[in-house]
Amino acid sequence: MFKKILIANRGEIALRIIRTCKEMGIKTVAVYSTVDKESLHVRFADEAVCIGPAPSPLSYLNIPNIIAAAEITNADAIHPGYGFLSENAKFSEICRKHGIKFIGATPEQINSMGDKANAKATMKDAGVPLIPGSDGLLEDTKEGKRVAVEVGYPVIIKATAGGGGRGMRIIWKEEDFDAAWDSARQESKAAFGNDGIYLEKYIEEPRHIEIQLAGDQYGTVCHLSERDCSIQRRHQKLVEECPSPFVTPEMREKMGNAAKAGAAMIAYEGVGTIEFLVDKHRNFYFMEMNTRIQVEHPVTEEVINYDLVKEQILIAAGVPISGKDYFPKDRWAMECRINAEDPYNNFRPCPGKITSLHKPGGHGVRVDTHIYAGYTIPSNYDSMIAKLIVIAQTREECIVKMDRSLQEFIVEGVETTIPLQIQLMRNDDFKAGNFTTAFMDTFKLV
Repeated sequence: MFKKILIANRGEIALRIIRTCKEMGIKTVAVYSTVDKESLHVRFADEAVCIGPAPSPLSYLNIPNIIAAAEITNADAIHPGYGFLSENAKFSEICRKHGIKFIGATPEQINSMGDKANAKATMKDAGVPLIPGSDGLLEDTKEGKRVAVEVGYPVIIKATAGGGGRGMRIIWKEEDFDAAWDSARQESKAAFGNDGIYLEKYIEEPRHIEIQLAGDQYGTVCHLSERDCSIQRRHQKLVEECPSPFVTPEMREKMGNAAKAGAAMIAYEGVGTIEFLVDKHRNFYFMEMNTRIQVEHPVTEEVINYDLVKEQILIAAGVPISGKDYFPKDRWAMECRINAEDPYNNFRPCPGKITSLHKPGGHGVRVDTHIYAGYTIPSNYDSMIAKLIVIAQTREECIVKMDRSLQEFIVEGVETTIPLQIQLMRNDDFKAGNFTTAFMDTFKLV
């Protein structure tokens, strides 16, 4: 087992990893930017190293500084968390060359799944259902229009290196193709340095459902049920739950087996997810694979009653997994992401000092956060400041408990998305499980 793990991340996920390491008897090293000096992950780690100024490229994306921090503290492993360098094949490879275990996927696995066109080809070989579309990257608009006619409008063009909705355009008719093509390529080139574009049939009224996977170093893969992530705004998830109110037991087994086949195709090592778009007829199609721990992993943890970060560390240390799949029974979990944004002003980011904080409690209530009264939220990073997770025996009980917990969650000094989340919990369509990824497009905040 590892003696010391450096956490190459910040905020709640860094604190989350530190907690598991302490329970496993493993020493921890926090890295931080100058603006994060007072963050809780710095305070609770055994050691802490400043790796640069506030901008991410100079700190949390600064590979030489992170490797240097690992070497001077004699860390024998690095946990990247999510975001930042968690799916960076170059970082995984550099860790390997320096004799430091990267707690995550291998460089080869990250490369095979990181490029969406390559990922689709791999999943096709594994027999995982794919959305009809181009076989790979499109050469030009002429080829794109030809494929669009074959699969039928509406279609969606996507950046092969994209994420978070960037480099993505829905095209309803051929006359709009050229403008959408130019816009998507320009955005993708600016955001990712890659303007490669592929095309898919646009799935109307879709659900976003992902399968949680674990794979060890010996070829064993298991799935730990699904999460429904359909409640999104601008492709950013707001609420996640396990199980999905839309998935039947037969569909769960079928999706799980498809996801396992896809992960086995690349001999996947670690904890990760395969994400599917599901149409209104419950047909599911591969969307992407995330070769890292997910923001919403606590939802699965609460349903299966097991620590997924611990599982990551054990897998990285060479411990085999049981290979047993999990099907939820009599447990339902839900997570609300709490962002420092003003939902009444077009979700304007609200960095600043938290003057007062009260976190909810009670049976089946969990709060993953790095904030505290007196903490100043920096403007340099993602606006998520907390995750509120509740667990109950039924979805109805879960929603009631989430509503109550959100009302108890008091954050003063900055605006948050808590008012929006409360209204979501009281929405009749949400309560009935009647929603798609377009749900927030028509949701009215009062």
